[in-house]
Amino acid sequence: MPDLYLIIVILLFFLAASDLVVGVSNDAVNFLNSAIGSKVATRRTIMIVASLGIFIGSTFSSGMMEIARKGIFNPEFFFFSEIMIVFIAVMLTDILLLDLFNTFGLPTSTTVSIVFEILGAAVAVAVLKISSNGEGLGALPSYINSSSAITIISGIFISVGVAFVVGTLVMFLSRLLFSFHYEKRKNWVGAIWSGLALAVLTYFLLFKGAKGASFMPPEIVSWITQNTMSLFLGSVVFWTIIMQILQQVFKYNIFTIIVLFGTFSLAMAFAGNDLVNFIGVPIAGFESFRAWSDSGVAAEAFKMDMLTQQIRTNPILLLIAGIVMILTLWFSKKAQSVTETEVNLGRQSDGSERFQPNFLSKAIVRYTRVMSNGLVAVLPESWLNNIEKNFKPVKQKSKKAEKGEKHDPPAFDLIRASVNLTTASALIAFATSLKLPLSTTYVSFMVAMGSSLADRAWGRDSAVYRITGVLMVIGGWFMTAIVAFLVSGLFALLIFKFGAWAIGILVLLVIYSLYKSFMHHRKEFIESQRLKALESEIGSIEGIEFIEDTSKQVSRVLSDVALTYKDTIKGLLNEDLNALKKAKKDLKELNKDTRNFKRQLFGSIKRLDEVNAEVSRLYLLVYDLQQDLVQSTKLIIQECDDYVSNSLSPLNKEQKENLLQFSKMVGSYLANIVAQLDAKQYTNVSEITKEKENLFNEMETLIENQIHGIKAEQLGMRNSMLLFSLHLETKDLISVASSFVDLFNIMQAKTPPNKKFLRGFTA
Repeated sequence: MPDLYLIIVILLFFLAASDLVVGVSNDAVNFLNSAIGSKVATRRTIMIVASLGIFIGSTFSSGMMEIARKGIFNPEFFFFSEIMIVFIAVMLTDILLLDLFNTFGLPTSTTVSIVFEILGAAVAVAVLKISSNGEGLGALPSYINSSSAITIISGIFISVGVAFVVGTLVMFLSRLLFSFHYEKRKNWVGAIWSGLALAVLTYFLLFKGAKGASFMPPEIVSWITQNTMSLFLGSVVFWTIIMQILQQVFKYNIFTIIVLFGTFSLAMAFAGNDLVNFIGVPIAGFESFRAWSDSGVAAEAFKMDMLTQQIRTNPILLLIAGIVMILTLWFSKKAQSVTETEVNLGRQSDGSERFQPNFLSKAIVRYTRVMSNGLVAVLPESWLNNIEKNFKPVKQKSKKAEKGEKHDPPAFDLIRASVNLTTASALIAFATSLKLPLSTTYVSFMVAMGSSLADRAWGRDSAVYRITGVLMVIGGWFMTAIVAFLVSGLFALLIFKFGAWAIGILVLLVIYSLYKSFMHHRKEFIESQRLKALESEIGSIEGIEFIEDTSKQVSRVLSDVALTYKDTIKGLLNEDLNALKKAKKDLKELNKDTRNFKRQLFGSIKRLDEVNAEVSRLYLLVYDLQQDLVQSTKLIIQECDDYVSNSLSPLNKEQKENLLQFSKMVGSYLANIVAQLDAKQYTNVSEITKEKENLFNEMETLIENQIHGIKAEQLGMRNSMLLFSLHLETKDLISVASSFVDLFNIMQAKTPPNKKFLRGFTA
């Protein structure tokens, strides 16, 4: 049995390493989004600054996390064998849960997840223990530190609303002060504002960093506490003077310092405090194992009173954990996905939106407009005009853009980035000074969303999408709590009942889940990078380059349409719902490609200069044809799926044979077009035209046969309407497919294109 617990301890540390990877991938958004979104420096510089913060913060770690020892449960009521079940269940659940959020690019709270996982596992073990002892559930409060748990949970969720409101107010006042023309106003107010912001960040470092350092002498901590206000005021004066000198003498952009310093501060605080979310439980397990091993008492009889005492973490372990976090920060693709989600929800510019509106977001936007109109009606017009001047965005000039080079503008400016970092740091530091629990993820995210709202990043064209995204993330947070509690409790129950067998199976489950999520995210990441590359290159596409690039897109779509059409006809002929289900799944991918193509269309029109503007018109024609193609495919699938799912009379033998033969001809026709597109040979128009005419003639024969069958009263109404719809939509599909070859042939012959041929072309 001692060997089993040693294996569990070793497994806890392996899980801790995995948890560090998935945890950092999620929490990186807390300190990276403002710097990356504002493009304050190169990504490499931002990552170096954040890495330094993490490295120093890991050495400043406050050691054993309270909730891992006694914040959620009362360890003195548990035996060693039971507490190890809680710890292993918590770590397995944490990895699964955080990796799931990372895969879909959604930020969540590592603090909330660990709290509810410990609560779920502790409750499950306590209930099983109570049951085996013959006690009633009334004894459960003795095992669970309910007052502490309620305080932690309520504090975390209250911080969501507070952070959003404060972020909105601070951003609104800051924009009134600086406007979007902050370069003109920073000379007379920038140094004071920056001095105050940096003083807040310094205060934040003292309370969330140095005071919690494991090597900090108690005398220094006591002195910092007693002189907090003096240190803060001194910091304001010091930083104001430094910022004024840098601004006036060296002509340096002082907001750059705020953003980079804020990134460093939040990264340091994250490593110093959230680090224990990942390694606190394994270290608690290790210390418990050491105490039990030295006691000589049976695992089922050794009480865990020692967890009520303060335990300091070995600095070497903290440094190793810090290095793992830094490596994850640099190499994790999932960390980039989570960061992109928050940056996109707060970006100032328009463009494609990731989240689709729901009834709640629509209602919020609708009623907010009503309230806004009422407020506008009662405020003096002069006030509104002055406010409007400060909130009018300006087009940021770029040296790259002026030189005609590719330019990806920042999602928001340095003022908003500074507000995000300073406000989040101030709230976290203030709550810490009052010993109030909160989630750094929730605070950072809600401050960023509040500042986006105040900065009018959520305009009429984007508000409903952005609000949907925020609601999705917040909903995910609540789901984090519920799922963490239930899954951790379930894992604890299984381990309690089945011991080592359950642990082995659950570890395999975690490994399999990580592999599947890795493959899924890798596929999504490669696709997103391909789309980004295409969008960034679209401004330089001309003539033959455009033809070749676009023909690849069309070739892929036509190949997918051919496969979908084949599955649909197979499902109809064999009354196979699984084949039709596969066709509907393929249709979703086609729709996704169409939406991505539309996004590229907008980007091309926006980026191209007047000389290459006709390329955008070509792109529009290809998009129009592709949309028609997908629409025809969708209607074919719907008709066949309705017919089969309603269990209507199957086609007769002759209809099946004719339709099967015709579908093979359609497949061959589409394959021929795809081959021409892949070979970049668009001149065989006559061959495609002849094949199309043969298909139309065959279709006419099939329709005539159907009409004769109706007149002879051999075929029913539903059977006939199905085949009529199927043939007519297939006819449209065939026509659109041939139009691609016609278009590419004309484009290749008339490069560069001209408006006359574009306006005369019809599918």
